[in-house]
Amino acid sequence: MRFSLQREVFLKPLAQVVNVVERRQTLPVLANLLVQVGDGQLALTGTDLEVEMVARVAVEDAGDGETTIPARKLFDIIRALPDGSRVTVSQSAEKVTVQAGRSRFTLATLPANDFPSIDEVEATERVTVPESTLKELIERTSFAMAQQDVRYYLNGLLFDLREGNLRCVATDGHRLALCEAEYEGGVQAKRQIIVPRKGVTELQRLLEGGDREVGLEMGRGHLRVKRNDVTFTSKLIDGRFPDYEAVVPIGADQQVTVDREVLRASLQRAAILSNEKYRGVRIEVSPGQLKISAHNPEQEEAQEEIEAETRVDGLSVGFNVNYLLDALTALKEEQVILAMRDANSSALVREASNERCRHVVMPLRL
Repeated sequence: MRFSLQREVFLKPLAQVVNVVERRQTLPVLANLLVQVGDGQLALTGTDLEVEMVARVAVEDAGDGETTIPARKLFDIIRALPDGSRVTVSQSAEKVTVQAGRSRFTLATLPANDFPSIDEVEATERVTVPESTLKELIERTSFAMAQQDVRYYLNGLLFDLREGNLRCVATDGHRLALCEAEYEGGVQAKRQIIVPRKGVTELQRLLEGGDREVGLEMGRGHLRVKRNDVTFTSKLIDGRFPDYEAVVPIGADQQVTVDREVLRASLQRAAILSNEKYRGVRIEVSPGQLKISAHNPEQEEAQEEIEAETRVDGLSVGFNVNYLLDALTALKEEQVILAMRDANSSALVREASNERCRHVVMPLRL
């Protein structure tokens, strides 16, 4: 096996794949990348048995073959080489030599046959969406995923497919984030899959935005995302996601329209004096204004007043300030709406002009 290419061209696929490789492995070969050369193309594969990433790039001076090379060492070497270097990788027996200018490195390899491959995905559904759409859906919802919750099905992101509509939903039981987008070519039946946290994180890192189309293939136990230069596969969480639509408050007629950035800055300031354990702030609504207050066990107090477009009078609700800030960060428009029913109801936070992305934050007893 042999190939040659520019350092910068080699570094991009390497960086995509190396993140999948865990630093602590159960099998020695999982610390390696599967390196395959054929038809003038180099394919790099990394896996931790849950997530698999295959990145492809065209190479010159290629001799077909395959082996596995230590992932971190190879990445660190290529990253440390000077810009514009031409890198040549060649294999002899059980060693691989990496050469660039006067630099030369010899690395140990393991047989390619030992490298595990994720089962072939028997796709039951296939959809195509613009890369920017998928990136936006994940970015606007993934922060609300649970972390190491015993309800394992919450430790991931729900992809809810309907005809011509793709929704991403995440919840940790205290707040919920939902964002949807339309796409061309619907699925035959409604389908829900839960992608685990690591798969979501790697997918988010991989997606670059833009109008390029990416293909989503869903099998019984896997999700596969295909782009012309990368194929990403993740196992799915086997479980039922809760009925999230029942959580979104209906008939929340107590509405407040407010400048997103002004509200965010006020909450950040009030949070400084909130209780470190519960992070609680109280929001009081009266006609034309919103009052934010926070207390802590040291009897310290913060108060903020901001202008708001509302006719609601005498409504007072407590919230975890971090959850509100996360929701506001995920929204993009200048004006946002906070909608509530009463002092004990959750708040629905959304952009003023559309309901495409909705965030629900549960109340906190203060």
